[in-house]
Amino acid sequence: MTPTIRRTLVATLGAAVLALAAPAAIAQSQAQPPARSKVVFQVSDDSEQKWNLALNNARNLQDDLGADNVEMEIVVYGPGIGMLKGNSPVASRIADALKSGVKVVACENTMRAQKLKYDDMLPKIGYVPAGVTELVKKQQEGWSYLRP
Repeated sequence: MTPTIRRTLVATLGAAVLALAAPAAIAQSQAQPPARSKVVFQVSDDSEQKWNLALNNARNLQDDLGADNVEMEIVVYGPGIGMLKGNSPVASRIADALKSGVKVVACENTMRAQKLKYDDMLPKIGYVPAGVTELVKKQQEGWSYLRP
Protein backbone atom coordinates (compact mmCIF):
# COMPACT_ATOMS: atom_id res chain seq x y z
CA MET A 1 0.00 0.00 0.00
CA THR A 2 1.46 3.34 -0.98
CA PRO A 3 1.69 6.24 1.48
CA THR A 4 -0.88 8.21 -0.53
CA ILE A 5 -3.40 5.39 -0.41
CA ARG A 6 -2.72 4.87 3.32
CA ARG A 7 -3.35 8.59 4.06
CA THR A 8 -6.54 8.54 2.02
CA LEU A 9 -7.75 5.41 3.79
CA VAL A 10 -7.00 6.84 7.27
CA ALA A 11 -8.71 10.14 6.41
CA THR A 12 -11.78 8.32 5.06
CA LEU A 13 -12.03 6.09 8.13
CA GLY A 14 -11.63 9.12 10.44
CA ALA A 15 -14.41 10.98 8.62
CA ALA A 16 -16.67 7.92 8.85
CA VAL A 17 -16.12 7.61 12.61
CA LEU A 18 -16.91 11.30 13.12
CA ALA A 19 -20.02 11.05 10.95
CA LEU A 20 -21.29 8.11 12.99
CA ALA A 21 -20.41 9.61 16.39
CA ALA A 22 -21.80 13.11 15.79
CA PRO A 23 -25.52 12.23 15.85
CA ALA A 24 -25.09 10.29 19.11
CA ALA A 25 -23.24 13.19 20.73
CA ILE A 26 -25.89 15.67 19.59
CA ALA A 27 -28.71 13.47 20.86
CA GLN A 28 -27.01 13.05 24.23
CA SER A 29 -26.48 16.82 24.65
CA GLN A 30 -30.11 17.49 23.71
CA ALA A 31 -31.40 14.90 26.16
CA GLN A 32 -29.64 16.46 29.17
CA PRO A 33 -31.27 19.55 30.68
CA PRO A 34 -28.94 22.53 31.03
CA ALA A 35 -27.10 22.73 34.33
CA ARG A 36 -28.60 25.17 36.80
CA SER A 37 -26.34 28.19 37.18
CA LYS A 38 -25.34 29.24 40.69
CA VAL A 39 -24.14 32.78 41.29
CA VAL A 40 -23.01 34.43 44.52
CA PHE A 41 -22.74 38.21 44.70
CA GLN A 42 -20.61 40.19 47.13
CA VAL A 43 -22.05 43.53 48.21
CA SER A 44 -19.93 45.29 50.80
CA ASP A 45 -20.48 48.88 49.68
CA ASP A 46 -22.89 51.30 51.33
CA SER A 47 -23.83 52.74 47.96
CA GLU A 48 -27.32 52.89 46.53
CA GLN A 49 -25.75 52.86 43.06
CA LYS A 50 -23.80 49.64 43.77
CA TRP A 51 -26.89 48.02 45.24
CA ASN A 52 -28.97 48.93 42.21
CA LEU A 53 -26.26 47.49 39.97
CA ALA A 54 -26.21 44.22 41.94
CA LEU A 55 -30.00 43.96 41.88
CA ASN A 56 -30.07 44.76 38.15
CA ASN A 57 -27.45 42.04 37.54
CA ALA A 58 -29.58 39.52 39.44
CA ARG A 59 -32.73 40.46 37.53
CA ASN A 60 -30.87 40.32 34.19
CA LEU A 61 -29.56 36.84 34.97
CA GLN A 62 -33.07 35.64 35.75
CA ASP A 63 -34.40 37.25 32.55
CA ASP A 64 -31.61 35.86 30.35
CA LEU A 65 -31.28 32.35 31.82
CA GLY A 66 -34.79 31.90 33.20
CA ALA A 67 -35.52 32.25 36.90
CA ASP A 68 -35.78 28.46 37.29
CA ASN A 69 -32.33 27.99 35.74
CA VAL A 70 -30.32 30.16 38.11
CA GLU A 71 -29.83 30.16 41.88
CA MET A 72 -28.50 33.40 43.33
CA GLU A 73 -27.34 34.60 46.71
CA ILE A 74 -26.31 38.14 47.61
CA VAL A 75 -23.88 38.10 50.54
CA VAL A 76 -23.77 41.39 52.40
CA TYR A 77 -21.16 42.50 54.92
CA GLY A 78 -19.14 45.51 55.99
CA PRO A 79 -20.52 48.93 55.08
CA GLY A 80 -23.02 47.36 52.67
CA ILE A 81 -25.09 45.97 55.51
CA GLY A 82 -26.65 49.38 56.13
CA MET A 83 -28.72 48.86 52.99
CA LEU A 84 -30.39 45.88 54.63
CA LYS A 85 -31.85 48.01 57.41
CA GLY A 86 -35.57 48.72 57.49
CA ASN A 87 -35.16 52.31 56.30
CA SER A 88 -32.97 51.40 53.30
CA PRO A 89 -33.48 53.38 50.09
CA VAL A 90 -33.34 50.08 48.17
CA ALA A 91 -35.68 48.18 50.52
CA SER A 92 -38.44 47.75 47.92
CA ARG A 93 -35.96 46.49 45.29
CA ILE A 94 -34.52 44.01 47.78
CA ALA A 95 -38.05 42.83 48.62
CA ASP A 96 -38.72 42.32 44.88
CA ALA A 97 -35.49 40.34 44.51
CA LEU A 98 -36.44 38.14 47.47
CA LYS A 99 -39.89 37.52 45.95
CA SER A 100 -38.26 36.50 42.66
CA GLY A 101 -36.14 33.86 44.41
CA VAL A 102 -32.88 35.72 45.04
CA LYS A 103 -31.50 34.90 48.49
CA VAL A 104 -30.07 37.87 50.42
CA VAL A 105 -27.97 37.14 53.50
CA ALA A 106 -26.48 39.45 56.11
CA CYS A 107 -23.19 38.84 57.93
CA GLU A 108 -23.78 38.42 61.64
CA ASN A 109 -20.17 39.46 62.40
CA THR A 110 -20.84 42.82 60.78
CA MET A 111 -24.17 43.11 62.56
CA ARG A 112 -22.47 42.61 65.94
CA ALA A 113 -19.72 45.10 65.07
CA GLN A 114 -22.32 47.70 64.08
CA LYS A 115 -24.59 46.79 67.01
CA LEU A 116 -27.46 45.88 64.71
CA LYS A 117 -30.30 43.64 65.85
CA TYR A 118 -32.44 41.36 63.72
CA ASP A 119 -35.35 43.76 64.32
CA ASP A 120 -33.33 46.51 62.60
CA MET A 121 -33.13 44.50 59.40
CA LEU A 122 -35.46 44.01 56.45
CA PRO A 123 -37.87 41.09 56.82
CA LYS A 124 -37.25 37.83 54.97
CA ILE A 125 -33.49 38.21 54.54
CA GLY A 126 -31.25 35.41 55.74
CA TYR A 127 -28.20 35.43 57.98
CA VAL A 128 -24.77 33.83 57.88
CA PRO A 129 -22.17 33.82 60.67
CA ALA A 130 -19.47 35.38 58.44
CA GLY A 131 -19.98 36.92 55.00
CA VAL A 132 -16.46 36.28 53.75
CA THR A 133 -16.65 32.64 54.82
CA GLU A 134 -19.96 32.26 52.98
CA LEU A 135 -18.34 33.62 49.81
CA VAL A 136 -15.44 31.19 50.10
CA LYS A 137 -17.76 28.21 50.71
CA LYS A 138 -19.96 29.06 47.74
CA GLN A 139 -16.94 29.36 45.44
CA GLN A 140 -15.58 26.04 46.70
CA GLU A 141 -18.97 24.52 45.83
CA GLY A 142 -18.60 25.77 42.25
CA TRP A 143 -20.71 28.92 42.42
CA SER A 144 -19.76 31.79 40.08
CA TYR A 145 -18.64 34.92 41.95
CA LEU A 146 -19.69 38.45 41.02
CA ARG A 147 -18.88 41.73 42.66
CA PRO A 148 -20.69 44.57 40.94
